[in-house]
Amino acid sequence: MFEGLTGRLGDIFDRLRKRGALSEDDVNAALREVRVALLEADVALPAVKAFVNGVKERAVGQEVLRGINPGQQVIKIVHDHLVELLGSASEEINLNANPPVPVLMLGLQGSGKTTTSAKIALRLKNREKKKVLMASLDTRRPAAQEQLKVLGEQVGVATLPIVPGQTPVQIARRALEEGRLGGFDVVMLDTAGRLAIDDELMREVVEIRDATKPVESLLVVDAMTGQDAVTVATNFNERVGITGIVMTRIDGDARGGAALSMRHVTGKPIKLLGVGEKVDALEAFHPDRIAGRILGMGDVVSLVEKAAETIDREEAEKLAKKLEKGGFDLDDMLSQLRQIRKMGGMGGMMGLLPGIGKIKDQLKNANIDEGILKKQEAIILSMTKKERRNPQVLNASRRRRIALGSGTTVADVNRLVKQHQDMAEMMKKMKKLGQKGLMRQGLGALLPKGFR
Repeated sequence: MFEGLTGRLGDIFDRLRKRGALSEDDVNAALREVRVALLEADVALPAVKAFVNGVKERAVGQEVLRGINPGQQVIKIVHDHLVELLGSASEEINLNANPPVPVLMLGLQGSGKTTTSAKIALRLKNREKKKVLMASLDTRRPAAQEQLKVLGEQVGVATLPIVPGQTPVQIARRALEEGRLGGFDVVMLDTAGRLAIDDELMREVVEIRDATKPVESLLVVDAMTGQDAVTVATNFNERVGITGIVMTRIDGDARGGAALSMRHVTGKPIKLLGVGEKVDALEAFHPDRIAGRILGMGDVVSLVEKAAETIDREEAEKLAKKLEKGGFDLDDMLSQLRQIRKMGGMGGMMGLLPGIGKIKDQLKNANIDEGILKKQEAIILSMTKKERRNPQVLNASRRRRIALGSGTTVADVNRLVKQHQDMAEMMKKMKKLGQKGLMRQGLGALLPKGFR
């Protein structure tokens, strides 16, 4: 997300940094380019105007232009205004009410509403330790209720039993009653969607809202639809009333204009981001961190949080103890490859690192993607236990067999073995740094040499 905008803004601000002094004309010229970059990123015109005018008002002040590092100060002003445009503070789902707390899920068909309902339920269950009940109010789409039931089984969250013939309002009332009787903390109500907004949809949603009085009415929108998502949010907010927005498929949206426009146009916060298809691929929306990503500053805090959530502590400690003794075999390398895949692969990790926009072309040339990690895992899994523990036995015939078994080439196998040798050598040099240093360098050694 924001790849194109990050690159454009990076080029603009690089030119500002190189100037020892800035004139008002320099700032105005840069802001004209920023305006074009935002419009090309599909940011709504009113949001662009407000942003550029706000930055200009502060950036052309004498204090900035005569400062020690005016270019850096302008970038700081842009960052602060981006945070303001995105909503200033992170807002989590509001559960501050007597249980069961009704949460109404709204959106058009195809926006990912049902899947997002399950993702949020899992998040509330794991992070907030809440007992959640999910209920599908979609009586129109074939198998919609069955879909939510299957998702509930996958994430370990209860779903309301299906009773054919009931209206959406009747299902909603039954869900709240079941929530009270069953001691549930949260009841998630997954409403029906349509291919487009119509009066019938709005009447149904308003009727459900009035019957359930939800604490949260969350609108699910597809980031890939750009400004259409903003239009949908505006319509739902005006006709039904929403408390927050969940944006899905942001991993496929390179422009990010909808995210930058949403708060300014609707006045409602983006609360969560869907970052993939997996049931745990859901992130809180932090305006300051997103602003940092847009400006190429990275998001190290999110990277650390993701590592804390996904890395198996027991596995990490076991590997660290083994490394202290000087051992690092291909089973250990396989373990680290899997840890990195859990964190979203190389691309997912590196997208959160500061300054990554500067080397985006090199990243493309290095072909750092999920496919390489899967290929390397397949190669190691095609080896015998003896070969993994003692790579020295990997002669030419064994390597040909491994390549055939993993669907790769001998050159791929050779590269992986060389990479393991490099890592093992580095581990020996890192023994003096202790467990933390060992683990940190172990992950880093998986990167191509140009990025270590």
